[in-house]
Amino acid sequence: MTFWSNSNATPKRNYRWQLSIGGFGDHNLVWWAKTVNVPSFDVSEVEHNYFDNKYYFPGRVSWSEIEVTLVDPVSPDAAGLTLQILERAGYNVPASKGAKDTISKSKSTSSGLGDVTIDLFAADVDNAGTPIESWTLQNAFIKAAKFGDLDYSNDELRTISLTLRYDWAICTTKRISPQSTTFAEKDGKVDEIFSIDSE
Repeated sequence: MTFWSNSNATPKRNYRWQLSIGGFGDHNLVWWAKTVNVPSFDVSEVEHNYFDNKYYFPGRVSWSEIEVTLVDPVSPDAAGLTLQILERAGYNVPASKGAKDTISKSKSTSSGLGDVTIDLFAADVDNAGTPIESWTLQNAFIKAAKFGDLDYSNDELRTISLTLRYDWAICTTKRISPQSTTFAEKDGKVDEIFSIDSE
């Protein structure tokens, strides 16, 4: 069965997504997000030489940083919300000699940035808004924040760029039901056909 004869073979689209950041509180659904990277990873390799040959073995998995671009609305104030996350992470301007609070991973991930989720949706989004793919960053914190450049000759929307670091990411997708698997034989070849479980 070819994909063009299956009406359910719909590709995922780059613009059907939403970003949630728990550290933004009541504004955790970030409607002013402009772009975001989907998590990615690299696997290191270990080389072993034996006679004339080289052999490679997988090493450690390293998850890459992601970049988030936000439009900075007046309300909610994206710049102010970002600075509040930094404060809740433990950073305080050293206004006095007795200030001893410091930034920590525990406060950065729980009290600071909180849960970060990227949801992707199908073309026919249901009323419940159930995503077909969700990425959740584990132990995420803000590594860098850039509040843009001001320019009298530029009338574009002001943006904020965030770099997020995390330990790993969990991807949850709409389940493919193995019970509904069927097989079709054509020209001596077997095509395996899956149907998407709507649960």
